[in-house]
Amino acid sequence: MAFEKGTLIFANYTSRVKDTGEGIESTVEGEAKKLKIHDDSRKYEPRLVAVGEGWLIGGLDAEVAKMDVGDKKEIELPPEKAFGVRDATQVRMVPLRKFGEREHELAVGDSVEIDNRVGIVRFIGSGRAQVDFNHRLAGKSIFYDIEVLKKVEGNEDKVRALIDRRLGGEGKKASFELTNGELAVTIPDDLFLLEGLQIIKRGISNDVFKFVPTVTTLTFSERFVNEKAQPKKEEPKAEKPAKPAEPPKARRKKAAPTQTA
Repeated sequence: MAFEKGTLIFANYTSRVKDTGEGIESTVEGEAKKLKIHDDSRKYEPRLVAVGEGWLIGGLDAEVAKMDVGDKKEIELPPEKAFGVRDATQVRMVPLRKFGEREHELAVGDSVEIDNRVGIVRFIGSGRAQVDFNHRLAGKSIFYDIEVLKKVEGNEDKVRALIDRRLGGEGKKASFELTNGELAVTIPDDLFLLEGLQIIKRGISNDVFKFVPTVTTLTFSERFVNEKAQPKKEEPKAEKPAKPAEPPKARRKKAAPTQTA
């Protein structure tokens, strides 16, 4: 049974380059370690996917739409359905002086930004650098091992999943109430300094209105806690160590009465 466009699902997947076996990405920590692409700063968990909404690369998105909960599949995507075919017009020769202070430190393989575009340095010589603006995986066929774990159903489950997606590993700290189409999301004070919080809140709003259309209004509130006013937790009193039992005193034998003649 195929998924309808916009269906929210959780899936695990691992991707690698077909020809070399180079690991690209994985949502499973064990697989990431096996492929030597493990990142200690990342939280490994199933990924939320909105089927057909471009949250995955095109070829993979189309294949996932044909799957069902519990399905596992190995999918091979040719370049045109993965990261694109290589385009020779995307390779440019750039004068080294354009790199400013980096000119003398530049090395083949470096990632650079030129005119708001990111490219890879492929060659340096004669005062110029060859910069490739193709995606680094362009022209490569990609293998995906993917498993659909769950379909997200119920408005509250959808709201929770969408909040978590935008807030990453901090999502569980945010609470919410959904009543008669009105959604109130509370952001705790330890998330106030999260980079791009206002953009994140806008993203949550857009997602919720799209995938939970019964929500008519969404209000964000920020909760501050006065730590000094919180009741202090009593520290458990240390129990005194029990005194070792004294050995029983030996009974003193009474002297036998002296007989008189």
